[in-house]
Amino acid sequence: MALAVVLREEVPVPEGVEITINQEVTVKGPKGELSRKFNQGNVTIKQEDSMVVLETRFPKKKDKAMLGTIRSHISNMIQGLTEGFTYRMKIVYAHFPMAVKASKDKVTIENFLGERHPRTAKIVGSVQVKVQGDEVIVTGINKEDVGQTMANLEQATKIKGRDPRVFQDGIYLVAKE
Repeated sequence: MALAVVLREEVPVPEGVEITINQEVTVKGPKGELSRKFNQGNVTIKQEDSMVVLETRFPKKKDKAMLGTIRSHISNMIQGLTEGFTYRMKIVYAHFPMAVKASKDKVTIENFLGERHPRTAKIVGSVQVKVQGDEVIVTGINKEDVGQTMANLEQATKIKGRDPRVFQDGIYLVAKE
């Protein structure tokens, strides 16, 4: 008789957060609602009491990795709906004063290194971007959207063809909260 090897991970669900599991995992919390479909092979997702339980039977290396990945995604969804994600960025310039403006779906960076045409960075999903003086605050409930918006801002001000030790102008990540 063979023993069934089961690997099990648990994600605690806090008060005020509701989770529905069918084809996709839907999390409802005080800040809104997020849903995500997980195309996992050997991982089963179910709910027991105030826990989300992830299990895999006879796990291979990829199954173990997928188990941890799905656990992280679900806990990030829960954290985003209870606390939210906030990234603080700093506008740095030495040569030409930059003007940064946030609109509904994009951030416009004017006068970067004295360029005549403004640079733009896309705002992903339902992320809010606020510009306060020389600080840019990126907030949202989806960690991936907040991180991608922050990366878009950094990439929009990337300097090519000049010495990075001299030309340190740009918008850089300072703190994650």
